[in-house]
Amino acid sequence: MTDDLLNPNTNAKIYAISEIAGAVKRTLEDRFGHVRVQGEVSRVTHHRNGHIYFTVKDANAALDCVIWRGVAGRLQVRPEEGSELVLTGKVSSYPASSRYQMIVERVELAGLGALLAKLEALKAKLGAEGLFAPERKRPLPAFPRHVGVITSPTGAVIRDILHRIRDRFPTHVMVWPVNVQGAGAAQGVAQAIQGFNALPAHGPIPRPDVLIVARGGGSVEDLWPFNDEALVRVVAASGIPLISAVGHETDTTLIDYAADVRAPTPTAAAEVATPIRADLEAMLADAQARLRRAQHQTFESARHRLSLAKRGLPSLDQLMGTVRQRLDTVSLRLDSALQTRTHQARHQLSETAGRLHPHLLRTRLSTHRQSLDSLAHRQGRGLAQAMQNQRQHLGQLSRALANPATWRSGARLRHQHLETMARRLARALPPLVQAPKDQLARWGRMLEVLSYKNTLARGYAVVRDQNGALVRTGQSLTTGQTVQIGFADGDRKAVIE
Repeated sequence: MTDDLLNPNTNAKIYAISEIAGAVKRTLEDRFGHVRVQGEVSRVTHHRNGHIYFTVKDANAALDCVIWRGVAGRLQVRPEEGSELVLTGKVSSYPASSRYQMIVERVELAGLGALLAKLEALKAKLGAEGLFAPERKRPLPAFPRHVGVITSPTGAVIRDILHRIRDRFPTHVMVWPVNVQGAGAAQGVAQAIQGFNALPAHGPIPRPDVLIVARGGGSVEDLWPFNDEALVRVVAASGIPLISAVGHETDTTLIDYAADVRAPTPTAAAEVATPIRADLEAMLADAQARLRRAQHQTFESARHRLSLAKRGLPSLDQLMGTVRQRLDTVSLRLDSALQTRTHQARHQLSETAGRLHPHLLRTRLSTHRQSLDSLAHRQGRGLAQAMQNQRQHLGQLSRALANPATWRSGARLRHQHLETMARRLARALPPLVQAPKDQLARWGRMLEVLSYKNTLARGYAVVRDQNGALVRTGQSLTTGQTVQIGFADGDRKAVIE
């Protein structure tokens, strides 16, 4: 056969390379159409189109693997560097590079022990960073106005939570729907937590007061997205208090340690997040009753103390008796004194009014004015005569002096003395004249005040008979009698009808 191949004249068939590659591909797929292999993962490459390329190996060989994009989106366990996996798929070839590879359709961890070991290693790492520290956990609000729930929009979990909240403490519930299983579940839950935290405190969409991350029970693989490291970090960094309610009471995930509160079930999470309205109403009623009892006891105690203090105090009649008697005495004296003083004032007013009769006052003013004018005339004439006499005497003295040099000094002194007396007399005379003038002016003003003409100016009138006598009553007039009515601007005659 070898000779035939070396012989250029042989009739052996010539294959195309693609024919051989296709035959090899069909042979591998027919022979290894469904296989399961186990090995350690290395050289993982995530292509931008969604495909995943990696290699699995054991102690003696290595096998290239590929996971197409459609399968990669459904995987619960994704290949990671160094992980031990069990792969299910078929062996095929890649003709372009003349190599065979395994097309993976399912990925599993190689045993539960390896999965739990990986979980414990991640738990220890995050715990060392302080993400599970008790002092980082925040208390839940006592009366939440808005509750945010992150879970699947379908299934019994959301119905149980809504029903339990409605029965206990009806409040506003906002649901952020996410996938809670499979590829992308961890990223969806993390985005929901970050989305709730990004809501403004007073925006159009209210910001929840507490968050609940809930999921029903399942296997370790089903709950594995809630052990994702990135999700755990988002839970720990949440600014809103968060309750983890993933799986049943015996199920534990890493977000349970990072959350502020862990609830054994989703229904229990609703109970932890909200109080019981009936209990609050009963507590409020009890507090009101205790408050009323305390107020009643306080009032009764104060009333008792007031009653005891009242016994030691004198009565109001005892305190006010002497004061009342003194007040009565002073009141009687005040009434009598007031009447006496009123009578005296009225009598003084009558006497003053009699003395201030307009005719009498006018006569007295005229007399005083004449006396004042006469006094001023006499004082002025006497002062002029005295000054004339003094000047004549001074001239006689001057002429009688034989020696002017001897008497000059004395004459000067005499002349200065006379000038001084004249100035004093000039200063003293005006006050003597001014005082009677002031008195006369005051009497004039008083006459104007008391004059009946002021009363007439306010709209009144004076009635006199034919003889000029005042008419004080209407009964003193007779029919046909002529009277004179004095107004402010003059007199008018009238006839009584």
